[in-house]
Amino acid sequence: MQRGEQAFAWLLDYLYAGAWQLRALLPSKLAKQLPTSSDAQVEQIVLVPGIWESWQFMLPLARDLHQAGHRVHVVPALGYNRGTVPAMSEVVAQYLAKADLQEVVLVAHSKGGLIGKHLMAASTQGYRVNRMIAISTPFSGSSYARYAPIRSLRALSPNDTGVLKLAANLSVNARIISIFSRFDPHIPGGSELAGATNIKLETMGHFRLLNDQRLKQAVCEHLSSTGPA
Repeated sequence: MQRGEQAFAWLLDYLYAGAWQLRALLPSKLAKQLPTSSDAQVEQIVLVPGIWESWQFMLPLARDLHQAGHRVHVVPALGYNRGTVPAMSEVVAQYLAKADLQEVVLVAHSKGGLIGKHLMAASTQGYRVNRMIAISTPFSGSSYARYAPIRSLRALSPNDTGVLKLAANLSVNARIISIFSRFDPHIPGGSELAGATNIKLETMGHFRLLNDQRLKQAVCEHLSSTGPA
């Protein structure tokens, strides 16, 4: 891949992220509509956005999943997901317990996948999660995070103790589907996870992937199955 193509992918990714961050500032009534469905056979989906992302950042995907008949839950208490992975994992765990959700499918973006894996592997509420579909998640960290001026971003470095500990825990990997672009400008090391179902799409981008039809198709395919045994 040529540098010009990579640079253009960076630009488009940031433009997309900026546009959706602005849209997320607008009020939305969908949070109450998304969990509704008349079909008892659909999935109970819980969205887990990435760092500095509200749930509205995943709105294009959430709408498609809701239109497909699934119950889509958002966790407003996550806010913009600025906290540590363990702290945000506990926020999601409390939501699952309060709503008494069972056989949940987490659909997570970026840092959200780390939160989801922590919940599955380390939380007392982990039994409520059937599997997770993680999108553009730095399971082994991102080398770019080492140079970030903000602690919350540096916590995603490959050398971070939390990242290393989570990566070493293989107990739930078989119940994770990791979907990622062939070029992710924010995760140079990629999103492959040992023991998981890894799906590399012929897409480019970290944020834009959330609104790509190929990603939506891949997610829906894994929701229509019964998931890992």
